This record gives sequence, C-alpha cells and structure tokens, in this order.
Amino acid sequence: MLSPRSLLLIGWERTSLLQELLHLPLQIQHQSQLAQKQAYCQSFTIHSHADIPVVGVKPGKRKASTEHARPEKRHIMDNNMDSDGSAVDLGQLKNGDIDEALYSRQLYVLGHEAMKRMGSSHVLIAGLRGLGVEIAKNIALAGVKSLTLFDPEPAAISDLSSQFFLHPDDVGKPRADVTAPRVAELNAYTPVSIYPSQSLTESLDDLRQYQVIVLTGASLKDQLTIANFAHANAIYIVIADIFGLFGSIFTDFGKQFTIADPTGENPLSGIVADIDSEGLVSALDETRHGLQDDDYVTFSEVQGMESLNNSEPRKVVVKGPYTFSIGDVSGLGEYKRGGLYTQVKMPKVVDFQPLSEQLQKPEILISDFAKFDRPQQLHLGFQALHAFKDKHGHLPRPHSDDDATQILELTQGLAGQGEDKVELDEKLIRELSYQARGDLSPMAAFFGGLAAQEVLKSVSGKFHPIVQWLYFDSLESLPSSVERSEELCKPTDSRYDGQVAVFGAKYQEKLANAKQFLVGAGAIGCEMLKNWALIGLATGPKGKIYVADMDQIEKSNLNRQFLFRPKDVGKLKADCGAEAVQAMNPELKGKIVTFRDRVGPETEHVFTEEFWEGLDGVTNALDNVDARQYVDRRCVFFRKPLVDSGTLGTKGNSQVVLPRLTESYSSSQDPPEQSFPQCTLRSFPNKIEHTIAWAKEKFHQYFVGPPETVNLYISQSNYISQSLKQAGNEIPTLQSLRDFLVTEKPSTFDDCIIWARNQFEKEYNNAIQQLLYNFPKDSTTASGAPFWSGPKRAPDPLKFDASNPTHFGFVKATANLHAFNYGIKSDKGMPEAHYLEVVDNMVIPGFSPNPTVKIQADDNEPDPNAQNGGSNFDDKDELQNLVSSLPPPDSLAGFKLQPVEFEKDDDSNHHIDFITAASNLRAQNYAIAEADRHKTKFIAGKIIPAIATTTALVTGLVVLELYKIIDGKDDIEQYKNGFVNLALPFFGFSEPIASPKGEYLGTNGKVTIDKLWDRFEVEDVTLREFLDHFKEQGLDIMMLSSGVSLLYASFYPPSKLKDRMGLKLSKLVETISKKAIPEHQQNVIFEMTVEDQTEEDVEVPYVMLKLRR
Repeated sequence: MLSPRSLLLIGWERTSLLQELLHLPLQIQHQSQLAQKQAYCQSFTIHSHADIPVVGVKPGKRKASTEHARPEKRHIMDNNMDSDGSAVDLGQLKNGDIDEALYSRQLYVLGHEAMKRMGSSHVLIAGLRGLGVEIAKNIALAGVKSLTLFDPEPAAISDLSSQFFLHPDDVGKPRADVTAPRVAELNAYTPVSIYPSQSLTESLDDLRQYQVIVLTGASLKDQLTIANFAHANAIYIVIADIFGLFGSIFTDFGKQFTIADPTGENPLSGIVADIDSEGLVSALDETRHGLQDDDYVTFSEVQGMESLNNSEPRKVVVKGPYTFSIGDVSGLGEYKRGGLYTQVKMPKVVDFQPLSEQLQKPEILISDFAKFDRPQQLHLGFQALHAFKDKHGHLPRPHSDDDATQILELTQGLAGQGEDKVELDEKLIRELSYQARGDLSPMAAFFGGLAAQEVLKSVSGKFHPIVQWLYFDSLESLPSSVERSEELCKPTDSRYDGQVAVFGAKYQEKLANAKQFLVGAGAIGCEMLKNWALIGLATGPKGKIYVADMDQIEKSNLNRQFLFRPKDVGKLKADCGAEAVQAMNPELKGKIVTFRDRVGPETEHVFTEEFWEGLDGVTNALDNVDARQYVDRRCVFFRKPLVDSGTLGTKGNSQVVLPRLTESYSSSQDPPEQSFPQCTLRSFPNKIEHTIAWAKEKFHQYFVGPPETVNLYISQSNYISQSLKQAGNEIPTLQSLRDFLVTEKPSTFDDCIIWARNQFEKEYNNAIQQLLYNFPKDSTTASGAPFWSGPKRAPDPLKFDASNPTHFGFVKATANLHAFNYGIKSDKGMPEAHYLEVVDNMVIPGFSPNPTVKIQADDNEPDPNAQNGGSNFDDKDELQNLVSSLPPPDSLAGFKLQPVEFEKDDDSNHHIDFITAASNLRAQNYAIAEADRHKTKFIAGKIIPAIATTTALVTGLVVLELYKIIDGKDDIEQYKNGFVNLALPFFGFSEPIASPKGEYLGTNGKVTIDKLWDRFEVEDVTLREFLDHFKEQGLDIMMLSSGVSLLYASFYPPSKLKDRMGLKLSKLVETISKKAIPEHQQNVIFEMTVEDQTEEDVEVPYVMLKLRR
C-alpha cells in the first residue's frame, strides 16, 4: 500500500476527488458505512477542481484600487529595509521583476505570472490573535503589494498561547500596534501598515481600496456587514475562526471568478502512436496518458492529419489508460505517423454566493470523511457561539456545563429552522462550548496556512479555491490520561490559558516535562519550534528540546523559514532557531540543546544510545529520504514514537510512527526517482528533460570528473597501474589525463575561450553529423519502418552563430568554468567583444564522419561500445603512447586542479548558465522546445518547490498528533496520518497502518510477534549458552550473523565451532570481524535463521546483545 507521502509524487490529483476519497484507506471501511458516505456525499456539495461547472471563460474584473481615496495609515516599514546584508532594491517589484534569490522555491509553486498578480494586490487582515497573525505571517512571506492589519483591542496574556509576535510586556497594548512592526520584518517587499480606524464597519467605503479582506475573531454581525459589502463591490472575502480544536473557513470571491489554473500541475504531454477515423488517439508504446474526461489537448507534428496541428484545443473523452477520443475528425484526412499531444489548461469560472445566503444553505467541502456528519452540526454550533457572545458579551466559559447547555439549546433552535433538519450530537455541541475560549497554536497554524493560501488564490487565480465552507476538528487530540473540569480549565492569568481552556492544567504539566528531539531546523523545523514554544513544550523542570541541523541559513530560506532574518544569513539554522523561540517564550531559556551535526551513522558517538534512550519522542523535519529513514530506524530500535512530515509545493503529509502499534516510515516505499535510458540521453532525446539531464552529465564530464582524475594521478603513485585494470575505461581515462595535462592545458583565459568554442563544435555539430552518418534521415528499421519515427527525432547539426545568445552563452559559461578548474582568473568585466574576437580568430578543424564508429540504436540492444570484463590490451601501442605522453607525477608537485562543486543557487558562478545553454543547444539540434533558465534550474537542481502556507498547515497537523503521543494514547484509531493538497483543495486522513505481526510454534505453543518492533534481548553469554537459550524456547538456530560476519552455521564442522562455542558473544564478534566494538556502543545486533517446532524456517525478530560498560 502506498504511504500518504507517496501521493506527493504520483499523479493522484488527476482523478476524481470523490473517487479517490472512496479508495483511500480512511477510517470508514465497511460497506454499510461506505454506502452511508456515498449517500452523504450526494446530499452536500463536494467538489474538486473537476466538478464545478464552467460558467464561462470571461475573466471577472476588479475595480482599480485608485477608485477610492485611502484613509491615512501608519506605515511600519522602511522601503530600504535590509534583506541580505545590504539595502533591498524595492524597485524590482515596482518594475515587475521578482527577487528570484528570495522567492526561488515559491516561484516553482506559483509561477511568475501569479506572483506578479500578487505583487499588485492590497490585503487587509482583521483580528490579530494567533490565527490572524499566522495568516499575516504567511501572506507577508509570500509577497503582496501591501498588507494592512486591523486589531485595536488590547493584547491579553492568554493571547500568548498562539500569538507568536506578542511578548508579555505587550499585554494591554493594541494588538495591531505591537504586531505590525514584527510582521514587517518578515519581507522587505511587503509594506505593512495599520488600519487607522477603531472599527471596520463605521466607514465601509474605506474598504474599497483592498482586493481581499480577511476576518478572524469578528462577530457574526460584522462578518455579514463586511461580507455583503465586499460581495457587492467585487472585493474578495475570507473568514476564518478557531475555537479550541474546532475551526472553520469561508470564502466568497464574487461572481464570475476565473480560475486560471485549477490544479497547478504541469500540462501532460505525450507521443501519438495512432489516430483512427473515429478520433481515437493511442499513446506511443502503451504509455499512460494521464488525462481525464473534459481535459483539452492540442497537437503538433502530426503527419496525415495536418489540420490538427496547432488548431483549437480538443476536448478529451478518456477511453482507457492508453487511449482517448478527441471527437469528430472527419475531413481531416488519414493519419500517417508522428505527432505530439499536449494538455491545455482551460480557465474555469465559478459563481460564489454571499455569506448571508451561504449561512442558510451552506456549500461545504468535507475535510475528513470519517466525520462526514459533523460539518453541518458545526455550521450551526458556530452560529450558536456567536449568538451566545452577542447576548452575554463573552464566549462560553471553559468546560462550563451551564454555558454548554445554553449553546446546545441555541444550536437545537437553529437546527429546527430551514428546509433540511440537522440531527445533532449533543456531546459534540457540548464539547464545542467547552472549548470555545480555547486558542491553540496548531489549529492556528492549520487554518492560518489554509486561509493564507485562499487569499493568494483569490488575487492570483492560481489553484482552485474552497467553495465555500470548510470545517475541521481534531477532537482525538483531547487527553484521556488526565482529568478535565471547569476548575482545571479555568484561566489563571497564564500565557497558556488558551491551551489550558481545552486540555486542562494537568495536561499542561505533561507538555512542560516532555523531552523531544527535532531533526532539522529548516522550514518545517522553524514552524515546529514556534509551535513547541507556544504550547509550552519542555518548559518544566524535566523538559528538554534537542535540535539538530548542520545547515547554514541562505537568502532563499527567508521566504518560508520565518524564524530567520537577513542578519542571520550564514549562521547555523539550529542556533538561530533556538535563539528565536527562546525570545518568543522566555520559559524555554536553558531548555534547548542544539547540535550542528548530521544525524547519521557517522555521528552515533554524538547521538549515543544514552541520548536516544532519554527521549520521549522524535519529530522529523527533513527533506532527505535517506536521513529520514535513518532516524526512523533509530526510533524503531529504541522504540521511540516518531512524527514525520513533508511538503512538496501545495502538497503535504504527516505520518505517525508508534512503538508496537504502527508500521514505520521505512515500511512503505516512495516511487523511484525518474531516470532516463542512457541511449535516449546520448542520441535520441525527445523532450527538454532529456537535454537537461544530458547537459548535467556534460557538466560533470567537463568540470568535475577530469579534474578529480588529474588530482588522483598526481597524488597516487600507483594510479596508472590501477587505471589500466579498469575494464573498458583505460583509454578514456588516459585520454582525459593527456587532454587536461598536455594537449588542451590552458595558460590564459583566452585558451579557455578557445577550448569552449571547440566543445561547441564537437557536441552540436560533429557528434550530430556522426549520428546522421550512422542513421541517415531516410534509414529504416529491419521491419521497414522509418528509423526516425516515434520517440526518435532526427537532429540537425548547428552552425556556430556568435550573435545567437545561446551559442555565445555556452562559450562564456564553459570558458569561465574551465578557467576555474585551472585557477585562471577571468576578468568579470571582460566585454563580449573580446570573446568574439578570440572566437573569430580561431580555425575550426573540418570534420568527416568515422565509418568505424558504432552507435547504440536502442536500449534493448547491447551497447556496441561496451567492453568485456578484463583489461583491453588489443592496442598496447595506443595505451603505451598515452602513458608516455603524460608528464611524471613528481614533475607536477604543487599543481592541482579545482573540481567544480555544483551549486544551483549562486547566480554568478555560471553553473546554471552552462546547463541552460548546453541543454537548449541540444534542444535546437532536435527541434525540442527550449526551457528558460528558471525551469532548467528547477529540473537540474532537483529543487523541491515550497511555500510557507503548506509548511504551516502540515506542522499544525503534526503538533495535533504530538498532543496524542504525549498523552500516551495507545489506541491506533485515535491517530491520523494526513495528506493535503491546497491547490485542489484536497484533505485525506487515514488511520495509521498497523505494524506487521507473525507467529512461530514454541515449546509452550504459538507465540505472536511484532515483526517490526519486537526483538530478543540477551546478556553477554557464550555462544553455547546462546544456542541453548533459544533451544529451550523451541527455536533451533541454523545461522547466526552480526553485520557481514557469519558467526555460526549448523552446517559448520565441529572443528570450526570448537573454539567459538566457549567465547562470549562480544568476543566472538570481535574475533570473527577482526574489529573491536567501539567504546560508545552499548549493544550489538544479531540476525538469525531459525526453525521452530514444526522444523520449518520461521521469521523471527533480531537479537540485541546488551553490553555492560
């Protein structure tokens, strides 16, 4: 079964949302429940991007922001605010440019056009408790033209439960006044100001200047007044509220709202194998097309139906995974061959209803199908809370039964109104009342990320908005190990009052004395530390937080790792993150220990067994699968709970790993990373991804591999004799040494320019001529089919053109990188004319194809250039000549080349410049659409797209699960793995998969084991005692090993076992492996093959030898 995180990488979003929900491993699994769920789905509007009808494609208009004079605002930030150690040029955004160094990861989520639309938008956020400030933080980081904050209410001590920009000495001051300057620090490109009035409703016309208004904590009366005004005046409105573990969001983006890109996924494309007379299109080689009904496609390069090429988009009807219909093709002729299809993103237009109508007949997006009966109840319950507050002037008291009774009565009154009667769960409504004053950081993080993303959707037209309500709760997070009562939940003038109102004072003590390990202090790590500080984790006498991250802060981190500021660039993430949250919550001072070490096998002397044993739990905040798997293995070994999470643009997931209950992170595998056949890269590319991969290989072949080989030749006395033993690589290795040390060794930068120009000729002209010599354009296969057809595109050689910027860019980048290898200083101010002068004075040797050269035609065929095993001495003279041409290593004392270390984020180092030019030149060879530098950097750098909204939301989900772990819940049904895609939007929650179980027949009957979490533990006994011990349990050991050392086998002769039987296990390991057990190691792991009483092989856990040091 795929893990939730696997869904980040596969195209699940191309299917119907409802269909996916019904097949995901959610908690509703029985057929009867499934039928109920389907019936419920039919009674409410449930939508993905696919099931909202297109009203039209005419974009809706927004009134210009200049149509109404703005009231004066207090501006918080200086336009020359320091962003990276120097003044920021805010003219970049004013001129329509985007600071790609800052926004690089977000750009790969939203794109340039969406961000430019965001950069011209004015946003107002009202209400600055935890939820409001979370939304403000995310929008400020994302970048809008202006952000205005409104909240004249005085800050209370309880606000500190979730408001991370408030300090204790801010209590009593207007929230907006103290919050705005701290929001302004997040992004120099987002000016922040304070709304000047004490009320938003006293002068509604002043709201016309905003494109979006966000309301949090507003009364229902004010919500209706402002929302109705916004709807009538084409202003987008987002309303969000949280009450303890309950929350909601409402959106109204007006009539005729145009969604330019509902999913954010890259358009699908493929190669056409056939188009029949009925319009049925078949994909080449049975490649899944990935399309779905009502998608649109265009065609190019089709032969025989040329009228299809570059025509209007055709609507798709899917006929199967490899075929789709495009309707009537009569009159277009008969298909011959070739052709490409490309999906076209069609705009979608949605009509939103005003809040006043939606209160009566809500259109609800279901967030959790295990709770499909709750949203309608909460819709009424939230209205009851507003009514209660209007009557009493305050929300219900924490855990007050009297107030809960009133809320229930109010809700029952609302439930009896209208056409559709809602059946109420009294316990649910009472719980809503109990928690109404609750203010939880993870809930603010969840809804703050969600609401901010909706704001960005509204002003950018990117991704599908929520239409129009979403309710979410996490009642499973309530503690069951401690008591809750009105007395235990009452406020005590503590910064944790908002949390105690929900969980009670006794649970707060458990949080305060927890010992948690955070692995990674990047985007998720920052959000995690913020949440931990706000909930009071580890603030007690026994509490401790450990943070490990070896990375330093880079400018691109500032866009989503909000604990860091421009002054922190270059510093360690772990240290800066710890410092920031200790300022956020001074009770954490002295409670955080940071490590600048990677968590892995090489640092087990740092993260010792005593360290792991002392933890209560671990949280992963890593973007590296290998590192996550290592931490996962350590948690399994030491039986520690782990919460893992990850994001990929608008997609995110969380996974809970619980000792003896669930599978681990490593139990399920992610889809393998995409790779391309070497034959395709070398000779037959057909898409830009192929040429980029080829260009990155050339980067290594030019600037990394040969310099490393030269340095080995110089530093290792026996390098030549060793290289001659490399099967098939002797001549290429020696040729590379000769070229870099003798024949092509540059002395000046001009020599590097000459070398670069020669590489152009070699790769883009000569190699293509050779390929066409071997396979002429009119050649056919053995079956008589054209050779250059299907995925094989016939290339054309390029003739160097100095006026072509791609041609010149290749020479410039290649020359500079070659000069770097040799330590030759390049003149950064060298004019283009000098490059051209050097190139013009060159004499390019002529080229004639070599008839002896063989080229592999297909990956299924053997490579004609592959060598058999053993050294190739067929041409000893050539080998000897190459060796003799090399200068002796001792004559090169002090000489060393500098290999290039690929770095994608330094725009001045020519790395991405080279790959972009090299890739696009090859694309020109093969008539493939080129990619700009931005896209090339994304693919070549394997950049993970990221945005602050998803990070915040996913971290909220993680902390909601952490509440349960610290409570000590042992019921797997109370936990949830989560998967979200904010673009669609989609929410999926499932019960964690249970760990696998097994059994064997022992002397006392069947024994059940947990295959993942169980193990045998033994003392340091002799091998004989060890064998006898398991014999008594009914297990005969056939083989015993530790690492790569086989310590015992039943088939060993007695003479071989004689000396081993009396050795203690630790001594036996050291004797056989010939290595001492490290001093810091407290145990040794053994694997064994056994037979049980049935005399059959059975799978049993590993054995841990406990060493007593």
